[in-house]
Amino acid sequence: MKLGFVSAILDQSNFEEMIDTANSLGFACVEVACWPHGKAERRYAGVSHIDVEKVVEDDGYVAYVNDYCAKKNVEISSLAFYPNTMDGNLEKRQASVDHLKNVIKASGRLGVNMVTTFIGRDQTKNVEENLELVKEIWPPIMNLAKEQGVKVAIENCPMLFGPDQWPGGQNLMTTPVIWKKVFEILPYENLGINYDPSHFVWQMIDYIKPIYEFQDKIFHVHYKDIKLYPDKLNQCGITAYPLDFMSPKLPGLGDVDWGKYVSALTDIGYDGFTCIEVEDKAFEGTKEKVLESLKLSKKYMEQYVI
Repeated sequence: MKLGFVSAILDQSNFEEMIDTANSLGFACVEVACWPHGKAERRYAGVSHIDVEKVVEDDGYVAYVNDYCAKKNVEISSLAFYPNTMDGNLEKRQASVDHLKNVIKASGRLGVNMVTTFIGRDQTKNVEENLELVKEIWPPIMNLAKEQGVKVAIENCPMLFGPDQWPGGQNLMTTPVIWKKVFEILPYENLGINYDPSHFVWQMIDYIKPIYEFQDKIFHVHYKDIKLYPDKLNQCGITAYPLDFMSPKLPGLGDVDWGKYVSALTDIGYDGFTCIEVEDKAFEGTKEKVLESLKLSKKYMEQYVI
Protein backbone atom coordinates (compact mmCIF):
# COMPACT_ATOMS: atom_id res chain seq x y z
CA MET A 1 0.00 0.00 0.00
CA LYS A 2 1.07 3.56 -0.71
CA LEU A 3 0.61 6.21 1.98
CA GLY A 4 -0.51 9.73 1.11
CA PHE A 5 -2.90 12.47 2.15
CA VAL A 6 -5.88 14.43 0.85
CA SER A 7 -4.54 17.74 -0.44
CA ALA A 8 -7.56 19.84 0.65
CA ILE A 9 -5.93 20.45 4.03
CA LEU A 10 -3.24 22.51 2.25
CA ASP A 11 -5.75 25.08 1.09
CA GLN A 12 -3.20 27.94 1.24
CA SER A 13 -0.71 26.15 -1.02
CA ASN A 14 -0.55 26.03 -4.79
CA PHE A 15 0.06 22.83 -6.74
CA GLU A 16 3.84 23.01 -6.59
CA GLU A 17 3.91 23.85 -2.88
CA MET A 18 1.50 21.01 -2.12
CA ILE A 19 3.60 18.46 -4.03
CA ASP A 20 6.76 19.84 -2.43
CA THR A 21 5.18 19.32 1.01
CA ALA A 22 4.30 15.71 0.16
CA ASN A 23 7.86 15.13 -1.01
CA SER A 24 9.50 16.77 2.01
CA LEU A 25 7.38 14.78 4.46
CA GLY A 26 8.08 11.51 2.65
CA PHE A 27 4.57 10.74 1.36
CA ALA A 28 4.25 8.49 -1.67
CA CYS A 29 1.06 10.00 -3.05
CA VAL A 30 -1.62 12.68 -2.78
CA GLU A 31 -5.34 12.70 -3.46
CA VAL A 32 -5.52 16.03 -5.28
CA ALA A 33 -8.44 18.40 -4.64
CA CYS A 34 -9.93 19.68 -7.90
CA TRP A 35 -12.85 21.94 -7.04
CA PRO A 36 -14.13 24.61 -9.41
CA HIS A 37 -12.99 28.13 -8.70
CA GLY A 38 -15.35 30.08 -6.48
CA LYS A 39 -16.55 30.39 -2.91
CA ALA A 40 -16.68 27.15 -0.93
CA GLU A 41 -19.97 26.17 0.70
CA ARG A 42 -18.33 24.11 3.48
CA ARG A 43 -15.04 23.33 5.19
CA TYR A 44 -12.43 21.51 3.08
CA ALA A 45 -14.32 22.31 -0.13
CA GLY A 46 -13.38 24.84 -2.77
CA VAL A 47 -9.70 23.84 -2.87
CA SER A 48 -8.21 23.33 -6.31
CA HIS A 49 -4.62 22.21 -6.75
CA ILE A 50 -5.08 21.18 -10.37
CA ASP A 51 -7.14 23.13 -12.92
CA VAL A 52 -9.09 20.33 -14.59
CA GLU A 53 -10.47 22.53 -17.37
CA LYS A 54 -6.90 23.43 -18.30
CA VAL A 55 -5.92 19.76 -18.20
CA VAL A 56 -8.71 18.94 -20.64
CA GLU A 57 -7.58 21.62 -23.09
CA ASP A 58 -3.81 22.00 -22.69
CA ASP A 59 -1.34 19.20 -23.49
CA GLY A 60 1.51 21.31 -22.13
CA TYR A 61 -0.16 21.63 -18.75
CA VAL A 62 -0.75 17.86 -18.64
CA ALA A 63 2.96 17.28 -19.27
CA TYR A 64 3.93 19.88 -16.66
CA VAL A 65 1.78 18.32 -13.92
CA ASN A 66 3.06 14.82 -14.63
CA ASP A 67 6.68 15.93 -14.95
CA TYR A 68 6.56 17.87 -11.66
CA CYS A 69 5.11 14.90 -9.78
CA ALA A 70 7.69 12.55 -11.30
CA LYS A 71 10.53 14.92 -10.39
CA LYS A 72 9.32 15.05 -6.78
CA ASN A 73 8.61 11.29 -6.67
CA VAL A 74 4.98 11.82 -5.64
CA GLU A 75 2.11 9.99 -7.35
CA ILE A 76 -1.43 11.31 -7.73
CA SER A 77 -3.74 8.69 -6.22
CA SER A 78 -6.90 10.35 -7.47
CA LEU A 79 -8.46 13.60 -8.58
CA ALA A 80 -10.90 14.55 -5.83
CA PHE A 81 -14.17 16.46 -6.11
CA TYR A 82 -16.91 15.87 -3.53
CA PRO A 83 -20.05 17.74 -4.63
CA ASN A 84 -23.76 16.98 -4.45
CA THR A 85 -24.61 15.76 -7.94
CA MET A 86 -28.20 15.10 -6.87
CA ASP A 87 -28.87 18.47 -5.23
CA GLY A 88 -32.53 19.49 -5.14
CA ASN A 89 -31.44 22.82 -6.63
CA LEU A 90 -31.24 21.93 -10.34
CA GLU A 91 -28.78 24.70 -11.16
CA LYS A 92 -26.35 23.53 -8.47
CA ARG A 93 -26.89 19.93 -9.54
CA GLN A 94 -26.00 20.63 -13.16
CA ALA A 95 -22.94 22.66 -12.22
CA SER A 96 -21.69 19.78 -10.04
CA VAL A 97 -22.29 17.19 -12.76
CA ASP A 98 -20.58 19.33 -15.40
CA HIS A 99 -17.48 19.85 -13.27
CA LEU A 100 -17.36 16.19 -12.23
CA LYS A 101 -17.31 15.24 -15.90
CA ASN A 102 -14.33 17.54 -16.43
CA VAL A 103 -12.59 15.96 -13.42
CA ILE A 104 -13.14 12.54 -15.01
CA LYS A 105 -11.74 13.70 -18.34
CA ALA A 106 -8.76 15.28 -16.61
CA SER A 107 -8.07 12.11 -14.64
CA GLY A 108 -7.92 10.17 -17.88
CA ARG A 109 -5.73 12.76 -19.57
CA LEU A 110 -3.23 12.75 -16.69
CA GLY A 111 -3.12 8.96 -16.60
CA VAL A 112 -4.37 8.98 -12.99
CA ASN A 113 -7.50 7.06 -13.99
CA MET A 114 -9.20 7.50 -10.62
CA VAL A 115 -11.75 10.02 -9.35
CA THR A 116 -12.91 10.14 -5.73
CA THR A 117 -16.28 11.75 -5.11
CA PHE A 118 -19.77 11.52 -3.62
CA ILE A 119 -22.83 10.15 -5.38
CA GLY A 120 -24.91 12.95 -3.85
CA ARG A 121 -28.40 13.08 -2.43
CA ASP A 122 -31.47 15.29 -2.47
CA GLN A 123 -31.66 15.73 1.29
CA THR A 124 -35.40 16.47 1.17
CA LYS A 125 -36.24 13.09 -0.41
CA ASN A 126 -36.26 9.58 1.02
CA VAL A 127 -33.90 6.76 0.08
CA GLU A 128 -36.23 5.24 -2.52
CA GLU A 129 -36.73 8.57 -4.27
CA ASN A 130 -32.99 9.17 -4.31
CA LEU A 131 -32.34 5.76 -5.83
CA GLU A 132 -34.61 6.82 -8.68
CA LEU A 133 -32.46 9.94 -9.07
CA VAL A 134 -29.37 7.72 -9.30
CA LYS A 135 -30.97 5.97 -12.29
CA GLU A 136 -31.54 9.33 -13.94
CA ILE A 137 -28.30 11.19 -13.19
CA TRP A 138 -25.47 8.67 -12.94
CA PRO A 139 -25.47 6.45 -16.06
CA PRO A 140 -24.17 9.29 -18.31
CA ILE A 141 -21.44 10.05 -15.75
CA MET A 142 -20.38 6.41 -15.53
CA ASN A 143 -20.51 5.95 -19.30
CA LEU A 144 -18.12 8.88 -19.67
CA ALA A 145 -15.82 7.44 -17.01
CA LYS A 146 -15.86 4.07 -18.79
CA GLU A 147 -14.98 5.73 -22.11
CA GLN A 148 -12.10 7.57 -20.42
CA GLY A 149 -10.80 4.47 -18.66
CA VAL A 150 -11.39 6.08 -15.25
CA LYS A 151 -12.51 4.43 -12.02
CA VAL A 152 -14.98 6.32 -9.82
CA ALA A 153 -14.68 5.70 -6.07
CA ILE A 154 -17.59 6.93 -3.94
CA GLU A 155 -16.78 7.85 -0.35
CA ASN A 156 -19.17 6.52 2.31
CA CYS A 157 -19.58 9.86 4.10
CA PRO A 158 -23.26 10.66 4.82
CA MET A 159 -22.54 14.41 4.57
CA LEU A 160 -24.90 14.85 7.51
CA PHE A 161 -23.30 16.87 10.27
CA GLY A 162 -25.55 19.81 11.16
CA PRO A 163 -28.70 21.72 10.21
CA ASP A 164 -27.41 22.62 6.72
CA GLN A 165 -27.60 18.96 5.65
CA TRP A 166 -30.72 18.04 7.60
CA PRO A 167 -32.68 15.79 7.40
CA GLY A 168 -31.28 13.30 4.89
CA GLY A 169 -27.68 14.33 4.33
CA GLN A 170 -26.05 15.02 0.98
CA ASN A 171 -24.56 11.65 0.05
CA LEU A 172 -26.72 8.56 -0.43
CA MET A 173 -24.03 5.88 -0.66
CA THR A 174 -23.30 5.52 3.04
CA THR A 175 -24.12 1.97 4.18
CA PRO A 176 -23.60 -1.59 2.88
CA VAL A 177 -27.31 -2.07 2.15
CA ILE A 178 -27.39 1.07 -0.01
CA TRP A 179 -24.09 0.15 -1.67
CA LYS A 180 -25.71 -3.07 -2.88
CA LYS A 181 -28.70 -1.20 -4.30
CA VAL A 182 -26.55 1.36 -6.08
CA PHE A 183 -24.28 -1.30 -7.56
CA GLU A 184 -27.39 -3.08 -8.86
CA ILE A 185 -28.63 0.13 -10.48
CA LEU A 186 -25.17 0.98 -11.83
CA PRO A 187 -23.51 -2.35 -12.72
CA TYR A 188 -20.27 -0.76 -13.88
CA GLU A 189 -16.96 -2.47 -13.17
CA ASN A 190 -15.33 0.96 -12.82
CA LEU A 191 -17.68 2.10 -10.01
CA GLY A 192 -16.44 1.40 -6.51
CA ILE A 193 -15.81 2.71 -3.01
CA ASN A 194 -13.44 5.16 -1.37
CA TYR A 195 -13.51 3.40 2.00
CA ASP A 196 -13.41 5.57 5.13
CA PRO A 197 -13.95 3.65 8.40
CA SER A 198 -14.66 6.75 10.48
CA HIS A 199 -18.10 7.29 8.97
CA PHE A 200 -19.18 3.82 10.04
CA VAL A 201 -18.07 4.42 13.63
CA TRP A 202 -20.58 7.17 14.32
CA GLN A 203 -23.30 5.33 12.34
CA MET A 204 -22.75 2.38 14.72
CA ILE A 205 -21.83 0.09 11.79
CA ASP A 206 -19.13 -2.59 11.80
CA TYR A 207 -16.33 -1.05 9.72
CA ILE A 208 -14.37 -4.31 9.28
CA LYS A 209 -16.90 -6.78 7.86
CA PRO A 210 -17.77 -4.71 4.72
CA ILE A 211 -14.10 -4.76 3.69
CA TYR A 212 -14.43 -8.50 3.05
CA GLU A 213 -17.91 -8.30 1.54
CA PHE A 214 -17.01 -5.52 -0.91
CA GLN A 215 -13.36 -6.33 -1.44
CA ASP A 216 -13.62 -6.15 -5.23
CA LYS A 217 -15.16 -2.68 -5.01
CA ILE A 218 -12.61 -0.98 -2.76
CA PHE A 219 -10.71 1.30 -5.15
CA HIS A 220 -9.26 3.86 -2.73
CA VAL A 221 -8.88 4.18 1.05
CA HIS A 222 -9.04 7.01 3.58
CA TYR A 223 -7.43 7.18 7.01
CA LYS A 224 -9.49 9.47 9.23
CA ASP A 225 -10.51 8.86 12.81
CA ILE A 226 -13.69 9.69 14.75
CA LYS A 227 -14.03 10.19 18.46
CA LEU A 228 -17.41 9.48 20.03
CA TYR A 229 -18.36 11.24 23.26
CA PRO A 230 -20.58 8.78 25.21
CA ASP A 231 -21.80 11.38 27.72
CA LYS A 232 -22.97 13.63 24.89
CA LEU A 233 -24.50 10.69 23.02
CA ASN A 234 -26.43 9.70 26.13
CA GLN A 235 -27.87 13.20 26.28
CA CYS A 236 -28.84 13.73 22.63
CA GLY A 237 -29.14 10.24 21.06
CA ILE A 238 -28.04 9.05 17.62
CA THR A 239 -30.78 10.96 15.78
CA ALA A 240 -29.23 14.30 16.83
CA TYR A 241 -26.86 16.25 14.61
CA PRO A 242 -23.79 13.96 14.49
CA LEU A 243 -21.39 16.73 15.49
CA ASP A 244 -23.32 16.96 18.75
CA PHE A 245 -21.81 13.64 19.85
CA MET A 246 -18.65 13.06 17.81
CA SER A 247 -15.74 14.84 16.17
CA PRO A 248 -13.22 13.97 13.42
CA LYS A 249 -9.70 13.31 14.70
CA LEU A 250 -6.27 12.40 13.38
CA PRO A 251 -5.62 8.67 12.97
CA GLY A 252 -4.90 7.22 16.40
CA LEU A 253 -6.73 9.94 18.34
CA GLY A 254 -10.21 8.47 17.93
CA ASP A 255 -12.07 5.18 18.13
CA VAL A 256 -10.97 3.33 14.97
CA ASP A 257 -8.83 0.24 15.60
CA TRP A 258 -6.27 0.87 12.87
CA GLY A 259 -4.46 -2.42 13.35
CA LYS A 260 -7.65 -4.38 12.63
CA TYR A 261 -8.56 -2.07 9.75
CA VAL A 262 -5.25 -2.34 7.92
CA SER A 263 -5.08 -6.05 8.72
CA ALA A 264 -8.41 -6.56 6.95
CA LEU A 265 -7.11 -4.61 3.95
CA THR A 266 -4.06 -6.88 3.79
CA ASP A 267 -6.34 -9.92 4.10
CA ILE A 268 -8.14 -8.98 0.88
CA GLY A 269 -4.89 -8.16 -0.90
CA TYR A 270 -5.48 -4.43 -1.15
CA ASP A 271 -2.22 -2.79 -2.23
CA GLY A 272 -3.48 0.49 -3.66
CA PHE A 273 -3.48 4.08 -2.48
CA THR A 274 -4.32 4.99 1.12
CA CYS A 275 -4.70 8.66 2.05
CA ILE A 276 -4.80 10.43 5.39
CA GLU A 277 -7.69 12.88 5.55
CA VAL A 278 -7.15 15.64 8.12
CA GLU A 279 -10.32 17.22 9.47
CA ASP A 280 -9.26 17.61 13.09
CA LYS A 281 -10.09 21.11 14.36
CA ALA A 282 -7.32 20.87 16.94
CA PHE A 283 -4.84 21.11 14.06
CA GLU A 284 -6.32 24.04 12.16
CA GLY A 285 -5.55 27.72 12.21
CA THR A 286 -1.89 27.88 11.23
CA LYS A 287 0.34 26.34 8.58
CA GLU A 288 2.51 24.92 11.36
CA LYS A 289 -0.41 23.04 12.92
CA VAL A 290 -1.45 21.64 9.55
CA LEU A 291 2.07 20.36 8.90
CA GLU A 292 2.13 18.88 12.41
CA SER A 293 -1.10 17.03 11.66
CA LEU A 294 0.39 15.45 8.56
CA LYS A 295 3.63 14.52 10.34
CA LEU A 296 1.82 12.99 13.32
CA SER A 297 -0.66 11.09 11.14
CA LYS A 298 2.10 9.70 8.96
CA LYS A 299 4.18 8.66 11.98
CA TYR A 300 1.19 6.86 13.48
CA MET A 301 0.04 5.10 10.29
CA GLU A 302 3.56 3.92 9.46
CA GLN A 303 3.08 1.35 12.21
CA TYR A 304 0.88 -0.39 9.67
CA VAL A 305 1.69 1.07 6.23
CA ILE A 306 5.20 1.69 4.89
